[in-house]
Amino acid sequence: MGKQVSILFVCGAGLGSSFAAQMAAEDVLNAHGVDAKLDHVDISTAASSQSDIIITAQNFKSQFEKFSIDEEKTAIVYLKNIVSKPEIEEKLIPILESKGAL
Repeated sequence: MGKQVSILFVCGAGLGSSFAAQMAAEDVLNAHGVDAKLDHVDISTAASSQSDIIITAQNFKSQFEKFSIDEEKTAIVYLKNIVSKPEIEEKLIPILESKGAL
């Protein structure tokens, strides 16, 4: 098992869709034995939060582009389907490998 990573799941209100994405990602993370600290928040909170990875829906991309998030430190994953385990796995695994979590 690699180092622990912090992953933030983001949606408009920080309740419904971010939590659904978190639950889908938990299955992917568990399948790969990844040690991760998970949380879900609204988009305005995400801008000032520090995490290794942010996972959010594709439709929030334009809002995230307005924030000054250092993508060298915090990778941002945009999902077309926030509960698609195959999409989460496809986009998240390379990032986890680059951060030493796998």
